[in-house]
Amino acid sequence: MSTVLVLNSGSSSLKYQLVDPESGDAVAGGMVDRIGQSSGTVKHETGGEKVVRDLDVPDHGEALRVVKGMFDEVGPKLADADVIAVGHRVVHGGEIFSAPTLVDDDVVAGIRDLIPLAPLHNPANVTGIEVARELLHVPHVAVFDTAFFASLPAAASTYALDRKIAAEHGVRRYGFHGTSHQFVSTAVAAHPAVVAKLAAEGRGPETLRQVVLHLGNGASASAVLGGRPVDTSMGLTPLEGLVMGTRSGDVDPGVVFHLMRGGLSGADVDTLLNKKSGVLGLSGVSDMRELRGLVAAGDADARLARDVYLHRLRKYVGAYAAVLGGIDVLTFTAGVGENDYTIRSGVVRDLGFLGLAIDPAANEAPSGEARVISASPLVEPVETSPVGTPLVMVVPTNEELAIARFAADLVAAD
Repeated sequence: MSTVLVLNSGSSSLKYQLVDPESGDAVAGGMVDRIGQSSGTVKHETGGEKVVRDLDVPDHGEALRVVKGMFDEVGPKLADADVIAVGHRVVHGGEIFSAPTLVDDDVVAGIRDLIPLAPLHNPANVTGIEVARELLHVPHVAVFDTAFFASLPAAASTYALDRKIAAEHGVRRYGFHGTSHQFVSTAVAAHPAVVAKLAAEGRGPETLRQVVLHLGNGASASAVLGGRPVDTSMGLTPLEGLVMGTRSGDVDPGVVFHLMRGGLSGADVDTLLNKKSGVLGLSGVSDMRELRGLVAAGDADARLARDVYLHRLRKYVGAYAAVLGGIDVLTFTAGVGENDYTIRSGVVRDLGFLGLAIDPAANEAPSGEARVISASPLVEPVETSPVGTPLVMVVPTNEELAIARFAADLVAAD
């Protein structure tokens, strides 16, 4: 068995997973949390055994040494795991990186140069790569969140700004969560129900029209035609688009100037829109499970937060139906999308005019498998319609597996 160690370096955390890219199995994994704070925590899990310890983790170098120590002590030993590569999640690839890339000094410098486009994420990504290259002497591969959306049509990726200024500052729609959107949309296209649907309609996979909703604390939507993205909700940064746990999503840019004229600094507005808005700003909580409890208890602020969240989602589904010329499959993924049936039913409610409908029993049944949850459409398509009954699906995402397979394939081809 050959494995890939997948690392996701955040500003104060290091998530890791040892993956067999061929079988798709996660051999071990965990997280070092509160890096650089007074007291850190490591959680390591393998073979059903979970070990949690409190310890000092002053920096990412120590965090990775802690991870290596947990593998040595709890297992499996990295020396015995035939680690063929380390795969790194990198948030922003800009216009430089549009595919998984073998890491060398020039690549590290390129990722560092992109820090102005992702000041909250790329610095930690660079640090994690530098430390890992010092401690783990195997090929390292950077996999970029923006890569899947690098080929967006110009009409979708271009903001209506002065083109010289936009070019000078690298302003365009980059999109994020691309590894997840690519993994999920590929899995959807290969699902037996989707294959059968296209065959029954006499259509090829190049015609498949998908809307994918990646709903976690961060949230994004994509429109995918024949495996290629044609639009996505996040933009220059991960702030644009859907309402998220702490991010506002779409707002009038004039709000920024209005708040700054009112006395807030640029840093204040940045913190407000990224960390104190979204579901948290409207309800006081960012976790959708907590929000659901508050709604059930009759909390008016929580109910409004849920309604705003769902309204934005329905609006994007409708917009992407227009971009695609119809929807063949609407897919939910990520933590909220996979686990909160009330959000799924709330999104699809009132979208019967698109032929979308959910089977309540299938929607509410707990499952960790990719599955169809749609019912007969509320509005039957007319006989001459080129679009059959659309499917609604839940497909678990697995970004770690996707990164591991990208890394393994790139190393094998090198």
